[in-house]
Amino acid sequence: MHIEQLYTNCLAEAAYYIESEGESVVIDPLRETEPYLKKAEERGAKIKYVFETHFHADFVSGHLDLARKTGATIVYGPNADTEYDVHNAKDGEEFQLGKITLKALHTPGHTLESTCYLLKDENGKNHAIFTGDTLFIGDVGRPDLAIGNGLSQEDLAGMMFDSLRNKILPLEDEIIIYPAHGAGSSCGKNLSEDTFDTLGNQRKFNYALQPMSREEFIQKVTEGIAPPPQYFAKDAMINKTGYENVDKVAGQSLKGLSVKEFEQEIQHGGLLLDTREAQMFCKGFIPNSINIGLGGMYAIWVGTLIEDIHQPILIIAEKGKEEEAVMRLARVGYDNAVGYLEEGFEAWKEAGKPVESIHSISAQEFAVNTSKTDSEILDVRKPNEYENAHLEKATTFPLDYIWENSHQLNKSNHYIIHCRTGYRSMIACSILKKEGVENITNVVGGFEAIQQTGLPVVSNIC
Repeated sequence: MHIEQLYTNCLAEAAYYIESEGESVVIDPLRETEPYLKKAEERGAKIKYVFETHFHADFVSGHLDLARKTGATIVYGPNADTEYDVHNAKDGEEFQLGKITLKALHTPGHTLESTCYLLKDENGKNHAIFTGDTLFIGDVGRPDLAIGNGLSQEDLAGMMFDSLRNKILPLEDEIIIYPAHGAGSSCGKNLSEDTFDTLGNQRKFNYALQPMSREEFIQKVTEGIAPPPQYFAKDAMINKTGYENVDKVAGQSLKGLSVKEFEQEIQHGGLLLDTREAQMFCKGFIPNSINIGLGGMYAIWVGTLIEDIHQPILIIAEKGKEEEAVMRLARVGYDNAVGYLEEGFEAWKEAGKPVESIHSISAQEFAVNTSKTDSEILDVRKPNEYENAHLEKATTFPLDYIWENSHQLNKSNHYIIHCRTGYRSMIACSILKKEGVENITNVVGGFEAIQQTGLPVVSNIC
């Protein structure tokens, strides 16, 4: 028996490759199929099944392309109504894989079709459970993504309570929990940095597994849920109805454009997406570019901030990073990349085209000058980060809602912008600049660096 977790940091997503006696299954694959095909080929195995724990909302799954290329059967749980052929597992149905068995456990709550897969080893002993977005390490899945048709988030939280108590908690303490996500995902409220654990440990440390009434559970699970990113509903629908072959998408999008061709596409309404790291971007960029760097949670922020999933996108990338930029867009369903600027930003600059920049200062410079200025300090971290600890003089201005809130800013004022490390603040600066807020300064290193300067901080962390 071989179990491998394939974790993708930029999506905080875990797919799984499981194998026994030359037969394998992939659970919750990302859209690009190459890693799974390569894994099976290297190990001399045949992919027999592709298991999906639910209709993912935060990424486009690779189940369709993987099934097309391998002949594997796509398996969903009950209630998964798709527009393509799948096997809908019955609750308790078992699937043989070499000498091991995977048992489907229907666990509605996060979504109605949510299903976990219990792995039994060669001796028939329960060994691990692949919980999707039902049970995370330190948390459970948010219960607000499948509301409608008469169901509220409280109804779904109640289903989650039943699923956990009836299907998962009766299992043995030594069973390994393998979830679909870790810290950074918006599929839960407060996921752990750990990406697997034993059920016994989770009984002790996961707030949602503590003894409590159904009413208490519903209250705890539903309180403090931030609105989901706008692309969640779109990706869930893509996963339900089907999508374009990812190889075809890559072929269409990986097109080098000359400066002249790039300018023409800008005139046709292409959105400029600069994927370079923040400190490269701030020194010079094409006017109206949005900076979302490949070095961070690129796909998540694209999905959060670029509302139109069909928006034509023009990519500016470091040389050699163009394919990565395109593929990571496709992971969240953004298939409309028109092409990339050949030779990158340097080609634009050498052609004598207009260039803009963003003023940046170190945390130390910020600390020295903050008492001498009447500039407004904007903290673009998430609301819960701000609530935990923030600068006395800072105003919360979350990046997640920047488009709808940017009109609140006075364009004649000066704004100093920070996040936790500097990644999100540069995204915010680029958007504000595009929106006509010109007088802005970015703090390099963000709140982590600012805290080292000794500036007064309001903290609610016990």
